[in-house]
Amino acid sequence: MTHDTTRKPVLVVSTGAGISAESGIKTFRDADGLWENYPVMQVASAEGFRRDPELVHEFYNARRRQLVDALPNAAHRALVEIEKHYEVYVITQNVDDLHERAGSSHVLHLHGELMKMRSVSDPDYIEPLDIEHLETTPETRGKRGDLMRPHIVFFQEPVPNIEPAMELVARADVFVVIGTSMAVYPAAGLIRCVRAGVPIYYIDPHPAPTPPDVTVIAEPATKGMETLMKMLHVSDK
Repeated sequence: MTHDTTRKPVLVVSTGAGISAESGIKTFRDADGLWENYPVMQVASAEGFRRDPELVHEFYNARRRQLVDALPNAAHRALVEIEKHYEVYVITQNVDDLHERAGSSHVLHLHGELMKMRSVSDPDYIEPLDIEHLETTPETRGKRGDLMRPHIVFFQEPVPNIEPAMELVARADVFVVIGTSMAVYPAAGLIRCVRAGVPIYYIDPHPAPTPPDVTVIAEPATKGMETLMKMLHVSDK
């Protein structure tokens, strides 16, 4: 039997709001449950959408306008650089497209994608939004005539991509968590899928309590990625 010595090791990274914060994307993590001055459950829950769909559409229209002006930061770019040395899979709780715009090859979104919309009646029917037409309303229809909604996994809704995410984490030779409070489930439970003995790194300026076998890098995402790359003996130089 011969072994494939050319296979790159698999690095799986779980990213949260902290990696996008340095690109100017606001979060609600440290804001007492408010997101852009709205109660989170009013604009990011299934009940909130049923109660006031017009408000929810306008809320995400504003998030898209904010995203258009944002750029990937050094942490996003560092994950692309690491692809020279590892087979990198990004699992993100973020709904922005900064990982894709930075050039990451494999990105799995747990909570939906801001630059897409999906059918109200068929969650599997998804359309990308044109950069010139980012506004949606409760009357917006897709190409086949469906009423559309933001392609966001609201609170109170299942997370369809959690099982593929768990499978990716179980394959990891290195697991990295960046910019998350480790408090939003089911994403926070991914760390339990890591195989025994696989190194785990956690980058966050205000890290949550973690098991003793996790290497904590208590730095913002951009600085923390510099530290991680040194630890992994890879360089962006």
